[in-house]
Amino acid sequence: MSNVFKDAIDQFLSPIKDLLDDPGVSEVMINGPHEIFVEKKGLVVKTENKFHNEDALVSAMRAIAQSVGRRIDKDNPRLDARLPDGSRIHVVLPPMAKNGTTVAIRKFSKEKLTLNDLISFGSLSKEAARFLDICMYLGKNIVVSGGTGSGKTTMLNVLGSRIPKTQRLIIIEDAAELQVKAEHVVNFETRKADPERGVTEISIRDLVISAMRLRPDRIIVGEVRGDEALDLIQVMNTGHDGSMGTVHANNPVDACTRLETLCLMGDTKIPPDAVRKMVGSAMQVIVQCSRFHDGGRRTSHISEILGIDSKGNYISRDIFRWVQTGKDPETGKYIGEMVPCNYVPSFFEDIIVNKLPFPKSNFLAPEWYNQKLKGEKDKDKDKDAA
Repeated sequence: MSNVFKDAIDQFLSPIKDLLDDPGVSEVMINGPHEIFVEKKGLVVKTENKFHNEDALVSAMRAIAQSVGRRIDKDNPRLDARLPDGSRIHVVLPPMAKNGTTVAIRKFSKEKLTLNDLISFGSLSKEAARFLDICMYLGKNIVVSGGTGSGKTTMLNVLGSRIPKTQRLIIIEDAAELQVKAEHVVNFETRKADPERGVTEISIRDLVISAMRLRPDRIIVGEVRGDEALDLIQVMNTGHDGSMGTVHANNPVDACTRLETLCLMGDTKIPPDAVRKMVGSAMQVIVQCSRFHDGGRRTSHISEILGIDSKGNYISRDIFRWVQTGKDPETGKYIGEMVPCNYVPSFFEDIIVNKLPFPKSNFLAPEWYNQKLKGEKDKDKDKDAA
């Protein structure tokens, strides 16, 4: 991006420059020129910042669109782009946006986070982090699932940085967000169509097909939200072990169902039952990221998918999960810990063969959690009896 565009964007966005520069702000939300909110520590608060008027706000968005070779106007009222600092921005113009031009700017940490950082933040336990590291080493297919703002991109960045140095990684995204710190990384980004300039669209699906011919060891699809899901599933099933992607879903089983639905959205002629079997076969480990009501982002589940059962349902087994044990009365923060769930993954033999230091005892739940589960089962029995 030229300095001319960068200076113009900085000038147009001057009303919110302090928010963009504040490392404690993770997202800026603009609901028209006079209403601006920010997310701090996972919680949304209103600010005093304002744009002069609607025209000033629209001008800023047009400058951003121009800088990335896209347009935003009455004919193209939506924009998905990134700022010079790597932040992601999405814009919707009136009359679709009834409050005035509506903008969300998602900022990303300038520091490259590691598994140790996630442990210190309370997002993962040491054992769970080590287990994910082993999954990356063994080349297990991983899907990171979660809602908006739950930390999926951060998790994918961290996991991507654990790929062995001898392997070639190709990353495919709609808008470049991932900052994977690895030895051999190739980044692809989609392109929107612009008929006036004779520019054709290059979709995620097109780039997945190209990536398959570029000798990848692993492929990451930044966010799966269309019929490219079928291509990712085929990549995972055709020798590119350790491929990854993110999907919007509330739990591991929903992630499988969501991918299945996305696979069927295109013009595929594959029967739904066959697609379900393909998804069940490709998915190996699901990392579920969640944003809790206290604003904290945590890894709520690490689960293994074991295909489908005789009734056609996905078989999911929790390996680790985050359990809330209380709430701090002063800060309102949830108290809890990530615990193993008494389930040994089906690929434990691979861990032994590769002489990786991860004993089977790491999968055993603590006694207090076993007592909690026993109490829940007794309650269910009492309900059934009643």
